[in-house]
Amino acid sequence: MKIYHTPGDFSRLDFAVVTSGTFDGVHRGHLKVLNRLKEIAAKHSGETVVITFWPHPRMVLHPEDQSLKLLNTFEEKADLLKEQGIQHLVRIPFTKEFSQLTSTEFIRNILVNTIGTRKLVIGYDHHFGKNREGSFEQLSKTSSQYGFDVEEIPAEDIDHITVSSSAIRRALESGDVTAAALLLGRPYALSGMIVKGDMLGRKMGYPTANIRVESQYKLVPTDGIYAVRVHHGGLWFGGMLYIGVRPTVNGVQRSIEVNIFGFDKDIYGETITVTFEKLLRTDARFEDLEALKEQLHKDKALALEALNKK
Repeated sequence: MKIYHTPGDFSRLDFAVVTSGTFDGVHRGHLKVLNRLKEIAAKHSGETVVITFWPHPRMVLHPEDQSLKLLNTFEEKADLLKEQGIQHLVRIPFTKEFSQLTSTEFIRNILVNTIGTRKLVIGYDHHFGKNREGSFEQLSKTSSQYGFDVEEIPAEDIDHITVSSSAIRRALESGDVTAAALLLGRPYALSGMIVKGDMLGRKMGYPTANIRVESQYKLVPTDGIYAVRVHHGGLWFGGMLYIGVRPTVNGVQRSIEVNIFGFDKDIYGETITVTFEKLLRTDARFEDLEALKEQLHKDKALALEALNKK
């Protein structure tokens, strides 16, 4: 997959099969769009193009609102799109100036003149352009004059829940990583560098790797203990991960720590990825470290049980 960090880097195609959007999460709803994109491209000997925006538009249009957290960094999103076999990824740097581009200007300047769109596939209720004025209805009326066809893909529903990035964020913010995985089509993943902690876990027989997430916009699930899988050095390990402020020792700073089962290596400064398999319990304060240690025994047993069921 070729990545273009501005539209100006892109060379117009003879038969571009295109979709556009933020694609945060690259979830099961997005996969319906991407699969249709590939199907059309194969039929017409075309090439697949995903146009996405970075930073996320809400971060630019409402900088005072710090509440939005994203399911993917741009690099994670690119990797997921590559896995789906997309051929071209065009990143449009989203700015306030760009937000003033009308839907007609977006169609003419980006879709037609820059990309060479012949087929446009969009998700349900997709809007674009200044004040989100562009819609499927508008595209249906005007696309023929620009030389391309447009198709809208219906929403994906799972257990009567419409799959969306917002629904996945809500699930993760409540700790329901099982529901998030169902909507995503895979367990939610988090990557970060291993940094030094205070070695408290090691003293209790449960050494932990402290994870520092580099992106301030990456969504971290709610505080609690999770059964996870850990990827490092090309291998996967089971583990249990803690997110919280460590109330038993009067902690104040939120930390992310993972106890990797059957693993005893110094990996400070290295990057690992964890996938969330199940919430075992919410965070809690214990009477003393001995009580916490007893609970960790139970947590590990529950984590192993959860991981063995997968």
